[in-house]
Amino acid sequence: MPLAYKRVLLKLSGEALMGDDAYGINRVTIEGMAADIRDVSKLGVELAVVIGGGNIFRGVAPGAAGMDRATADYMGMLATMMNALALQDSLRRAGLDARVLSALRMDQVVEPYIRARAMRHLEEGRVVICAAGTGNPFFTTDTAAALRGAEMGAEIVLKATKVDGVYSDDPKKNPHATRYETITFDEVISRHLQVMDATAFALCREQNLPIKVFSIMKPGALMRIVHGDNEGTLVHL
Repeated sequence: MPLAYKRVLLKLSGEALMGDDAYGINRVTIEGMAADIRDVSKLGVELAVVIGGGNIFRGVAPGAAGMDRATADYMGMLATMMNALALQDSLRRAGLDARVLSALRMDQVVEPYIRARAMRHLEEGRVVICAAGTGNPFFTTDTAAALRGAEMGAEIVLKATKVDGVYSDDPKKNPHATRYETITFDEVISRHLQVMDATAFALCREQNLPIKVFSIMKPGALMRIVHGDNEGTLVHL
């Protein structure tokens, strides 16, 4: 079966790693994600991952109230590092070579993010896990995903969440909310829908980098996406 994409950027939220837990990393959940990534990688898809840290700490969380915003954001970046190392460990135990590249220097633990190095890892069949966001406070990991996707020449940003797409309204509050199969960037703006933060969304729109919003909790969803099946919501120009 032909592949729809050769190189993808997978954005994993920290919250998705919690599974049904209240915080932290659920071992069964992260192992399931690692298996999905392994299966897609084995098909020859070049895959980079940007991972969030909201399951541990985020700069805009209630726990950061009263803190200096830059300090809180740096703490959030360190949380993404913990998640990245956990995902790397799960991928390696699943039989896949994975490298963590960090926007903040932590040379005793991981490699620094260098675009050429990331590209080489992808071309040699390794999964690249990008940690520490952009390395700058005031920018989300959504923005990091858009930036890294554009830098690495990804064909699409796959935004993996707990929700299986973009809806006309909050499906938890409105049982009549409908899921969009496809929607344009301009329609997302005009309908005031939440896909990514404004900076990330604008960057994807400017670079003509489509976004696929899907549920990482659905078994086989990632595999169906790379084969071009109808899964989640495609945001495009």
